Amino acid sequence: MTGTGRRPTGGRLSSRRLTARLIAVVALLLGALLLPSPAHADLQNPRQAFLRASTGGLFLHWGERTAPQHTSCSAWENDVTNGGWTPDYWVQEAQKLHVQYLVLATFHSRLGYARPWPSAIPGSCASKRDFLGELITAASAKGLKVILYMTDDPQWHNEGGHEWLDSAAYSAYKGTNVDLTTRDGFGRFSYDNFFEVMDRYPTLGGFWIDNDNAYWESHDLYAQIYQKRPNYTISNNNEDTPIMDMISNEQKTGMTPSYDYPQAVYTAQPRLTEADFKLPSSGAWWYDGSNPSVDRMLTLGRLVTNAGSSVKALMAETAQVNGKFPSNQESFNNFANSYLGPIWESLHGVEGGGYMYGGLKPGFWNDGAHGVTTISKADPDRQYVHVLTPPSTGTLRIRDNGYRIASVTNLRTGAAISWSQSGGVLTLNGLGSWDPYDTVFKVTTAGRQGILPASSYTMSAAASASGHGAPAAADGSYLSYWDSNKTLPVTLTFDLGSSKRVQYLGLNQREDSVAYARSDTEQSARIKDYKVFLSNDGSTWGSAVKSGQLPSARGMKGIDITAANARYVRLEVDSTWAASTDTTRYKRLRIDEAWIGTSYATPAPGVAK
Repeated sequence: MTGTGRRPTGGRLSSRRLTARLIAVVALLLGALLLPSPAHADLQNPRQAFLRASTGGLFLHWGERTAPQHTSCSAWENDVTNGGWTPDYWVQEAQKLHVQYLVLATFHSRLGYARPWPSAIPGSCASKRDFLGELITAASAKGLKVILYMTDDPQWHNEGGHEWLDSAAYSAYKGTNVDLTTRDGFGRFSYDNFFEVMDRYPTLGGFWIDNDNAYWESHDLYAQIYQKRPNYTISNNNEDTPIMDMISNEQKTGMTPSYDYPQAVYTAQPRLTEADFKLPSSGAWWYDGSNPSVDRMLTLGRLVTNAGSSVKALMAETAQVNGKFPSNQESFNNFANSYLGPIWESLHGVEGGGYMYGGLKPGFWNDGAHGVTTISKADPDRQYVHVLTPPSTGTLRIRDNGYRIASVTNLRTGAAISWSQSGGVLTLNGLGSWDPYDTVFKVTTAGRQGILPASSYTMSAAASASGHGAPAAADGSYLSYWDSNKTLPVTLTFDLGSSKRVQYLGLNQREDSVAYARSDTEQSARIKDYKVFLSNDGSTWGSAVKSGQLPSARGMKGIDITAANARYVRLEVDSTWAASTDTTRYKRLRIDEAWIGTSYATPAPGVAK
């Protein structure tokens, strides 16, 4: 484990319109920065640009308790240097993994609280050699950033039968008695270290903080970091502290498929989120003397599904005392370097498809197939389908989300793929020779078709939470959403202004809930049973034109009906997937965006299909 082990209980009609919409969303995000309330996360800030542009990072747990354990700080440093440690090695290995930042976890509660820089503050091991400074310089030379791990917790001060903290030395330094083994005392010690690091390393990328300390909070540490170093980012492990830039979710398991890490993420975009997981298939987060294998399918699957959900992948490897990785991890890095290169355009400079940025539908497809989609930030008509689990047949069917398809090719080979489009579905035919890890199809589209612009209709609901009214479900902003105020059954009604053809409803629910059953009592806050009604006068509704269940899964959902003309469209939600014993999620319903499809998209003009 990385730390203490605590856990927290409308569519676009054209590329140009999506670009304008994204600009509007960014403007709203930047406008949100002017709000003084500290209760809301800073969702977009120039200091976050490098994280938002990143696909992932390399997590390095490395310290005095790296096997073989050292209890002497000087002996540890000597063995590091004499073993041939060089920062260039870590940077090169990070480049093989195609990541953009490194997180160095040496001041770690269970690794001996070592500080890999020449600290003037006594209290725990501090090296004379500036390992941190050397790493920052080497990474910067290759366009990478270094983020420093900082712990809040002294509870492991005597881990392994050795006392790692020197309260007497720190007390003498401060001129007052301070017990570093208490949370308040350690808070003071680590607080001083934050400022020493900021003074020494202005080009550090920021801090990766393992939860919070009351002393830090009472002394406004985070606000002081942003004031002193405006370019630093702050990430937090497991607990979503609003003032911090990013929340990292540690080593989630239990999903089906097992690689689909984002099923366990409970933080809604556009909040910066990160998935933190080990590459070694077994063993500790730090080098314990073993050389476990790396599960290629699991690791690559996690990397790809994170990219397909706009989640950063923080991949942990276990550096030995001399900095080198065990041979199985080195071998994986070499493999990843050659494997990721040919498909890199589908994983970098993209957002997750089927969510707030548009794109084809991800998740569970036909005949057992599963994967994600990505959409280019620079060109929303360039999309990618990542098939991680192939179908049992030679056919793949994907909800097109209103996009007009122009061409489909295999990204690795460049070979054209046979396809057809009808009924809201893109169908790829004659498939085979699946890649063992990720078959990637490049899909070129020509905008979207058959979706009513949100400006042409109004929204109302039978119930809404304060500040989250029905119009927020069709305002083009994912900063806002409709919240039913835990009222079920509940209705959401579209007034189209006049009678129009209705073919389907599109929905993006709020992605602030896990998408798998962690237990019988902990399920997702997503729509389960629903009905759709049509009316010409808003009073007479008659029988439902469609009823059914939506799956407890992430990504856009389409509800198809037999095409009909109507002025009013009503979605009735009768139940969600959360059990009554899950008091946080029970009856919770939040919808980011809802839209009306008047017809299904057809192939792009000039395409003979």
